[in-house]
Amino acid sequence: MIRARKVLVTTLAVMLAATTTAGAATTSSRPGQGRFDQPQHGFAPASTTLREGGPGDVGLDQRPIRDAEQFLRSWTQPDTSGHPHFSGAVGLLAHHGVVVDRYAVGGALRYADAKGTELPPAQQVPMRDDTIFDLASISKLFTSIAALQLTEQGKLDVNAPVVRYLPEFGVQGKQDVTIEQLLTHTSGFDADPSPSLWEGYADIPSRRKAVLDSPLKNPPGTTYLYSDLNMLTLGFVIEKLTGKPLDTVVHDRITAPLGMVDTGYNPPVSKLNRIAATEYESNPPRGLVRGQVHDENAWSLGGVAGHAGVFSTASDLATLCQAILNGGSYRGHRILRPDTVEKMLTNYNARFPGDAHGLGFELDQPWYMGALSSSASAGHTGFTGTTLVIDPDSRSFALLLTNRVHPTRGWGSINAARQVWATSLAKAMAVRPVVGKDEWYADPGDSTTATLSTPPLDARSGSLQASFHAFVDTEGPNDPFQLEASTDGVNWQPVPLRATGPGAPAGTVWSLSGHGHRAWWHVSATVPAPSAMTLRWRYTTDSNYTGRGISLDGVKVTERGRTVLDGERNPGELSSSGWRLSTR
Repeated sequence: MIRARKVLVTTLAVMLAATTTAGAATTSSRPGQGRFDQPQHGFAPASTTLREGGPGDVGLDQRPIRDAEQFLRSWTQPDTSGHPHFSGAVGLLAHHGVVVDRYAVGGALRYADAKGTELPPAQQVPMRDDTIFDLASISKLFTSIAALQLTEQGKLDVNAPVVRYLPEFGVQGKQDVTIEQLLTHTSGFDADPSPSLWEGYADIPSRRKAVLDSPLKNPPGTTYLYSDLNMLTLGFVIEKLTGKPLDTVVHDRITAPLGMVDTGYNPPVSKLNRIAATEYESNPPRGLVRGQVHDENAWSLGGVAGHAGVFSTASDLATLCQAILNGGSYRGHRILRPDTVEKMLTNYNARFPGDAHGLGFELDQPWYMGALSSSASAGHTGFTGTTLVIDPDSRSFALLLTNRVHPTRGWGSINAARQVWATSLAKAMAVRPVVGKDEWYADPGDSTTATLSTPPLDARSGSLQASFHAFVDTEGPNDPFQLEASTDGVNWQPVPLRATGPGAPAGTVWSLSGHGHRAWWHVSATVPAPSAMTLRWRYTTDSNYTGRGISLDGVKVTERGRTVLDGERNPGELSSSGWRLSTR
């Protein structure tokens, strides 16, 4: 199934407005812990194991997280459409080895039919921390890990053509498609099998043959196009090389070593009471799907496929995430070498901007990673409403599992919720002032402008020098942060800026933007001032993702060494609209 990609989000971002320090957690002495502006380097110690705790245990502010919980709760309630965005959800957030939040809301089983008729309360099943979800395309991560394990054993070469392992694959011009191209969705395949496996073929052998016979839409390596056919094919490669079914390989080599007891394909009937229901299907005529894979193509293959079929819980996925943060090991059980995990987190798709992809993980996707997104962030989503985001820079991860297709896939996108949940963890981390005890912070939400203005400033020499520190985490060029000048307070002109610091733009620029830098920049500007001049810092957002926001500190305006304005000593001289003073 094709996932909704990069859907514009216009709803409820204000629920995650950043908070001041009243009641904020104290900062741990552990380097980088609780800090968004102190990115980590390398993997966490392999001995790191997850423990339960609260936000304050690792220096986090709990209020963005609590706001996100309320956001999720509101999305389980009917809105103006007459139905909720999803039946229920389980969220989990972790930072530096501590599970700082678990949240379950809504129903695992709620509806009786595709129209959304609610079951009697006694027949409904609430979400719980241990609810088991159909992960949909997050299953692709397990296929990728299994494949990379074979590369470590010397049995699989990612640079080799697929036909080396599956000679029957080499039809329809596919002889040059490589294993790497399957892993990075650059093979040239169309998005899905056509016709669908379940409706076009009589049995499993003919469906498997249909996958191998599928033609290419584009020449190999020329285009990024997310396709289930890539991982279906890779699953067949794994089975050929191991001589075992894919579900056995995943169990023996991944889930069993990691102790993921609720993770696997075709969950047993004994666990049905814990499984979240998915769609009520009439075509094919499956009725209410619960305990069987939702994806029809995977279902037609017996529930085990390279692209879908894995069921799991938030706790089990947390173990997998921490194993990745640890460099491939958890509780003494290694599933991948650190250098192999690096390959999963390294962008192989630089020639396709916006579609960064490692050998398995998607990378740097703000549309669902929110403010955790950076060039290092990794994750995946699933059509059923599942989301996994790993942020190595803060040694954190965010899991949001929903059954958004229950009772129908037609109730719309949940990308806003995905963003909000991941962003809550980013906003819970501190960005500490560079100078003094506080900083100016703006997080205006979508389609909004925030301004911070000086009074009219007089330059005797005809020019002013402005300097300040800026921490910039925005969507990108569509959300510019600018310094502007005006002689009448009505007409404003941008002022050229020079920024220095990790990730800062080179040379002179007219605005600052970008995400994932996680560093303060020092910014300077020369402002021609033939008469009294007013300056303002403006941050304007479009209708989509906004990032963590802008922090501004150490504002100073001078004229030939004479201080004209010192925003640090006299913050009251600055007029704010959408900015506020914060200590984190």
